[in-house]
Amino acid sequence: MNYKELFNRLIQIIGSPSKAWEEICQEDTPEQVQTAYVYPLIALCGIAMFVGLLFGNGVDEFDFQLTLTKCCGLFISLFGGFYLATYAIEWYGNHTLYDHSENTRANIQKLVGYSMSVIFVLSIFGSLFPSFFILRWILQFYLIYIVWEGSKMMMKIPEDKLLSYTLITSVIILVAPIVIDYIFTWLSKMAN
Repeated sequence: MNYKELFNRLIQIIGSPSKAWEEICQEDTPEQVQTAYVYPLIALCGIAMFVGLLFGNGVDEFDFQLTLTKCCGLFISLFGGFYLATYAIEWYGNHTLYDHSENTRANIQKLVGYSMSVIFVLSIFGSLFPSFFILRWILQFYLIYIVWEGSKMMMKIPEDKLLSYTLITSVIILVAPIVIDYIFTWLSKMAN
């Protein structure tokens, strides 16, 4: 996926999730969502944080070591959060959906990766514009709608389990990067 396709997919996921999920479900190519979508967006989040800190957003004076530590923390939290959410949702699906044929790791990675679009966009804008912080927390709940559409169309979750699956999956996707960030921050403090 090139960057034009990346941004088109990102805009489509945010702007029209149901249409985006229909297209994702119809794709014949076994696209690796990590390399074509998630990793480039994580890199853009890191670059946005570096630029934001370079121009003094959130810091009194520029400190290169602190800037790199914060950028690495963001990168690790998003990267680790993606995989933690994938494995947690797979485990949850295996224990609640039983013999559900759509509960494959590839489908879950697509669900998590594309649903994290909200987190990626808010992270980029939050890094560049720190005053956007309050809206960031409010707009994260839009992720629930994106997960709802993905769970319904791609994962084909039965109607009676759709609400609980969507809510639990959304919480896992929102909390996983926070957990990884907390662990990274704690380990960084222990190293100093």
